[in-house]
Amino acid sequence: MFNLYSITRNQEAIRRLFRVNLDLAGNLPPLPAVFPDTMAPVVRNARDGERELTMMRWGFPPPRSHRHA
Repeated sequence: MFNLYSITRNQEAIRRLFRVNLDLAGNLPPLPAVFPDTMAPVVRNARDGERELTMMRWGFPPPRSHRHA
C-alpha cells in the first residue's frame, strides 16, 4: 500500500491558506506521509459555518465484513 498524501506546510500556513478560524488539531507534527487509518489534519466547516482545523482518521472505512462489533 502506498501513501498518496503528505503534509508539507506548517500549521500556521495551513490556517492562513484555508482561512481557519478555529484550530482543534493541537500541536501538529510534520507528516511526510499520510497513510490510510492514521490521524491527519482536515479543514472542515463547523456547525456555525466557520472553518476549523481538526484531526480525523484518514481513508475509507474497511468493508463491513471486517468491522469489529
